[in-house]
Amino acid sequence: MDDPMADTLELEVATPERALVRELVTELQVPGKNGYMGILPGHAPLLGLLGIGTLTYVSGGKKRYISVHGGFLEVLEDHVRVLADVAERAEEIDVQRARAALQRAQEEGLNPALGVDPGSALAAMMRAQARLATAEQK
Repeated sequence: MDDPMADTLELEVATPERALVRELVTELQVPGKNGYMGILPGHAPLLGLLGIGTLTYVSGGKKRYISVHGGFLEVLEDHVRVLADVAERAEEIDVQRARAALQRAQEEGLNPALGVDPGSALAAMMRAQARLATAEQK
């Protein structure tokens, strides 16, 4: 007899402020520090750093999207824990605000007279782009 639990894993996504997700999923894709990782049930255990991007997961046959910005990832055989510095569901993202943040970061990155560290401007651009890309998925 097949065990339906063998086809899923429990996904937890939380920030220091709140828990966003705790549900059974069939697959997920996570932005790691060095690129995206696909995770299926039975994945080898791992600890890793989160990057900036869109976490995508499938629950109940439906794809869902969360913008994540930094943090940690823990993968166990049937459980994935994502502890993000910042995370927002696609439907929670304020697109106008994200566009304004992207424009501001681009201007700061291009204008050294504003005195903004180029690395900080680039990180802000990446965060805004990730939020916009996630919001487009809803």
